[in-house]
Amino acid sequence: MACGSRRVTIQLVNEETGPETKGPKLFRGQNYEAIRAACLDEGILFRDPYFPAGPDALGYDQLGPHSEKAKGVEWKRPHEFCTEPQFICEDMSRTDVCQGRLGNCWFLAAAASLTLYPRLLSRVVPPGQGFQHGYAGVFHFQLWQFGRWVDVVVDDRLPVCEGKLMFVRSDQRNEFWAPLLEKAYAKLHGSYEVMRGGHMNEAFVDFTGGVGEVLYLKKDTPNPPGLFSILRRALAKESLVGATALSDRGEYRTGDGLVKGHAYSVTGTHKVSLGFTKVRLLRLRNPWGRVEWNGAWSDSCPRWDALPTEWRDALLVKKEDGEFWMELLDFFRHFDTVQICSLSPEVLGPSPAGGGWHIHTFQGRWVRGFNSGGSQPGAETFWMNPQFRLTLLEPDEEDEDEDGSLGCWGAAGAGGPVRGARTPKCTVLLSLIQRNQRRLRAQGLKYLTVGFHVFQIPEEQLGLWDSPRSRAHLSGLLRADRSPFCARRDVSRRCRLRPGHYLVVPSAARAGDEADFTLRVFSERRHTAMEVDDVISADLHALMVPYIPLELELQQLFQELAGEEEELGAPQLQILLSIALEPARAHAQTPREIGLRTCEQLLQCFGHGGSLDLYHFQQLWGHLLEWQATFDKFDEDASGTMNSYELRLALNAAGFHLNNQLTQALTSRYRDSRLRVDFERFVSCMAQLICIFLDAGGHLLLDLSPGSLPLPHPSPDRGEGAAALTVDGRLSTALGASLPGADFRPHPSPAG
Repeated sequence: MACGSRRVTIQLVNEETGPETKGPKLFRGQNYEAIRAACLDEGILFRDPYFPAGPDALGYDQLGPHSEKAKGVEWKRPHEFCTEPQFICEDMSRTDVCQGRLGNCWFLAAAASLTLYPRLLSRVVPPGQGFQHGYAGVFHFQLWQFGRWVDVVVDDRLPVCEGKLMFVRSDQRNEFWAPLLEKAYAKLHGSYEVMRGGHMNEAFVDFTGGVGEVLYLKKDTPNPPGLFSILRRALAKESLVGATALSDRGEYRTGDGLVKGHAYSVTGTHKVSLGFTKVRLLRLRNPWGRVEWNGAWSDSCPRWDALPTEWRDALLVKKEDGEFWMELLDFFRHFDTVQICSLSPEVLGPSPAGGGWHIHTFQGRWVRGFNSGGSQPGAETFWMNPQFRLTLLEPDEEDEDEDGSLGCWGAAGAGGPVRGARTPKCTVLLSLIQRNQRRLRAQGLKYLTVGFHVFQIPEEQLGLWDSPRSRAHLSGLLRADRSPFCARRDVSRRCRLRPGHYLVVPSAARAGDEADFTLRVFSERRHTAMEVDDVISADLHALMVPYIPLELELQQLFQELAGEEEELGAPQLQILLSIALEPARAHAQTPREIGLRTCEQLLQCFGHGGSLDLYHFQQLWGHLLEWQATFDKFDEDASGTMNSYELRLALNAAGFHLNNQLTQALTSRYRDSRLRVDFERFVSCMAQLICIFLDAGGHLLLDLSPGSLPLPHPSPDRGEGAAALTVDGRLSTALGASLPGADFRPHPSPAG
């Protein structure tokens, strides 16, 4: 808490950023080592209470309890249908992952790519697990979820049909790390069926914590510049790479052995020479573990005979294992997108090949009526969206790549840099992730269509972007770049921007859609990034009570209701306010009643011991008159209610400057089912803010200007320092859960 320009300032403290949160978060609070030790002590095999082996774990629709596909399914541990099961047979390889009956090739193709990098895989699949010594029927895996690693525990009961694994299996029939990893992912998201259909980058990101990007292959470019170099460099930097052949009618095989609507892993690149011709080859793998390309450079293609024996022996494996080589131009003709996951410094280590990344991560939420303004910059609501200021300090080093620039790729329809231009540019990867949407599929919800715009901020306007109050200037900014807007969990864009200042505006395509999101900024060189937000503060005049003598009739009414005790309880205060506010109700379209619960809250804030004497009622009445005037001013349509935008304006006018997080929490708490705030809810909100700031800065209120009344019961002097309110679950206490009068609850949000 600090005081400057006669203002009380509060700093929110996030307790989850402490040193105790550096390790992985335990999903459902389950500790693998503790569970295994307890099971070994009791001589039992673990049965997971949070993901029971049964119909609900399979799914809700095509794999639902009464579906045809769920008939005959048994849940068995590996030793019950396999002799000598192994967690890992010698070394993991990409052939360990073969698809079953679940349409999750996107997940399995990513897992197959992960096996190429043992160091990455050991993070996801912790070593030291097995079916021999210390076996207790429990295993664990670590997956990245929206900013931190999560440790997921599973038992080893797997769905089996007719004696065979129903879903993923290994090419080595007695190996089970892949089926158990699939089960951990299903548990994390609610069921196996929610894994049906997806994009490879989603799994790439969850396996690494990296940033996924999609390269859209344009069919009107006969020889894509830089693509082979992009893939070669990505694989050299241990990036995970995949490719998809899109389809508008599901998965189906083509005559050349490819599967449309299917995801493949890209596992290698190689250049070979045929005479004076250099041929660029890509190695791909079908996660099915079968069905291969049968065109040029396939396993049986006679072109291999023209190569030296040592090359042929090193590259070619004539086996129906799902892996094959194809020429770059054939790849370009048959595939539509390439997915690349660039790894974070945490995963790459201290000395990454090709250099690392500088990262900022932000968590946010689009809330209907508050900050979900849609994707059209020309719309009146667009400025409501969350905004993040990005400053790029240093341009990249010159890249003399013979094959072209990475900047040629990215969002469909978004212009990359001019090839050959010498203007210094900064490479920035922007990643927007919708949080927790996949697990909502069982409720019929889908991913929203989301994306982001990047605007350049002129140097002379930089000072305007210090708080949300300056958002009206947004319409005058020039757009520097944009991502595609699509219905995916992860939407990313590799931008090439000049050094300078930028505004990143993530949004849902449709105004009013609600979802949690994570925005990450990766840059090859130094950058700074911050959310455009207010400092939480209150002008001292908002906490002071103007001296307004009570009218004689109101004073007599107080004394009559107070009786011999000369103090009001909540029922008496409700009667008094009902009569005192009668003139205001005559001009309002809706009743301005103050309910009993709100009166209890007012007593808690302005009274003492659950009652209110005349002196303290005079303070409350002064505030109520000011709040009533503020409410009338910002209730522009005279409906007797305010929307979320009007509420924020009213709070600012009343002297309360709140950041996005606190305003969002207040909006959710005090709005009704129509997303409106009536007068009673506004009174409750204002009283609660008075209590918050009084508790944080009460010692400042003893030195007030003449003609004002000090607020009651200031807190003891806390000394010079920052008063802090914790966030997340503990923020509810600051918003009134500890006060008996604050009985408003967040209303269910619309689907989104």
